[in-house]
Amino acid sequence: MTERVGQHREIILSGMQPTGALHIGNLEGALRNWVRLQEQYEMYSCIVDWHSLTAEFEDTSGLKDKVFQVAVDFLAAGLDPNKVAIFVQSEVPEHAELHLIFSMLITVPTLSRLPTYLEKKDRLDSYGFLGYPVLQAADICVYNANKVPVGKDQEKHIWLANDLAKRFNALYGPTLVEPEALFTEIPLILGSDARKMSKSYNNDIAIGMTEAETEKKLRTFFTDPKKLRKGDPGNPDGCPIYLLHRIYTPGAAESIASPCRTGELGCVACKSQLTNNLNDALRPIRERRADWLNRPADVWNVLASGAEKAKARTKVVMEKVRDAMKINYRKTT
Repeated sequence: MTERVGQHREIILSGMQPTGALHIGNLEGALRNWVRLQEQYEMYSCIVDWHSLTAEFEDTSGLKDKVFQVAVDFLAAGLDPNKVAIFVQSEVPEHAELHLIFSMLITVPTLSRLPTYLEKKDRLDSYGFLGYPVLQAADICVYNANKVPVGKDQEKHIWLANDLAKRFNALYGPTLVEPEALFTEIPLILGSDARKMSKSYNNDIAIGMTEAETEKKLRTFFTDPKKLRKGDPGNPDGCPIYLLHRIYTPGAAESIASPCRTGELGCVACKSQLTNNLNDALRPIRERRADWLNRPADVWNVLASGAEKAKARTKVVMEKVRDAMKINYRKTT
């Protein structure tokens, strides 16, 4: 089912968990793409605090600050609240309502086969964690979103959202848009220990780090273990520093990879050049970040305004859902 209302643009739903201050993996893996997409689509960007509860329900004392920090980084990266509804998931209750309805349309065996559950079932075994992908599907479908920007690793979750919309439409009539993945090329961002960059590994470079902190962190990054000193030939493929050069250093294949392989470029100089380029690239984002941090009331106002925009959309969609299910009991026509 495809929604066409006048000349309205297609709708995109994007979301991110409130883990606190974001890092350059988040920036390059998602935020920069969202900033581009806001010019082409009607966009809703959600800070998914309910999702974070699947792992952090026992201590929620720091959740407010984490939500705030993510909102600041959204704005610093360039998301424009005049173009995008930036909001907190739990402030739009229709997400939970559609999640409940969708939970009736899916089986436990289907959920237990999804990659997210299989990866973490030994550590997380709550009903909320098992149903995480159903809530994610509701997040998408409650806006009748046409597309969801994701990497290929999230394909199964978008498939589930599409499948649940199809099941609903088959039961109750054409009501929900069947969303599609908008696949994006996500660059590989490794942290200081050569694992995927993650705040939980403490191997990340936060967007909000100072230039000096960035330089200090980059000094700790692993490089080719066989390249012990300048003059030794190195292998840049898979080196966390070179992978960042590919993003932040124009012509990195010639200026970095080639002299690394011959031994002409040593790791100290390589890291120094990356430090300069990375700090240059992050400087305008960090300046915007500092400005928003000095105006916390304005950040919360952005989230409040975004929630109102989101609710205006979700109320319309849920009205259609209730009508289709014939559970709009007080409606007279």
